[in-house]
Amino acid sequence: MSDREHSYLRLAVDLAILTVRDDALQALVITRGNEPFRGRPALPGGFLRGDEDIEPAAVRELREETAIDAAGLHLEQLRAYGDPDRDPRGRVVSVAFLAIWPDMPLPTAGSDARTAGWQPVDKVRGTLAFDHDRILDDAVEHARSQLEYTTLATTFCGPAFTIGDLRHVYEVVWGHRLDPRNFNRKVTGTPGFVEPTGERRVPEVGRPAALYVAGPATTLNPPILRGLADGEEIR
Repeated sequence: MSDREHSYLRLAVDLAILTVRDDALQALVITRGNEPFRGRPALPGGFLRGDEDIEPAAVRELREETAIDAAGLHLEQLRAYGDPDRDPRGRVVSVAFLAIWPDMPLPTAGSDARTAGWQPVDKVRGTLAFDHDRILDDAVEHARSQLEYTTLATTFCGPAFTIGDLRHVYEVVWGHRLDPRNFNRKVTGTPGFVEPTGERRVPEVGRPAALYVAGPATTLNPPILRGLADGEEIR
């Protein structure tokens, strides 16, 4: 084929779905039931149908392969991946999405997925089919960056959460500890980041903790910088 000829291509969607579960950053991973890469772990995804827009296709694939309803799920387009050799079936361009879910029950495999489940990102990295390792790495880095400048961390939490729950999200996603007092001051001092419910969580052991919900703010100014280690000041 000459350089001037157009390639026949197919359009696909892939989903990097992240959660904080069992004190680890985890991704939703399926085991492929069909070739290519049958039996290999992969991110959920598939081809667009002729009458679909991109995001509805991602929502459908999520439902078909994992039985997860995207309603209430944070879903955003990450980027497109178009390496000519990324799929052995031919020229396939994939639009990848980042999705974030609070800790939820195990998904149910369906469609062409043999199994579906949450797996620690560090465990599956380097094992995924196609170029899904790259997609997952890009999604994790995007989430880490967004935690610095936006209120994305609240989407990892349930409807009501403590400041400790929110700090745990940052620590797991970034991979290091933050000083509790500095973090508390930063979060509660940022207008619209979180809002108190007036209720408290009473644990079996320890002191009751105030409960919060996500506020209306979407950006953090000043940001919470991820390079800070335990005990360092959050500026």
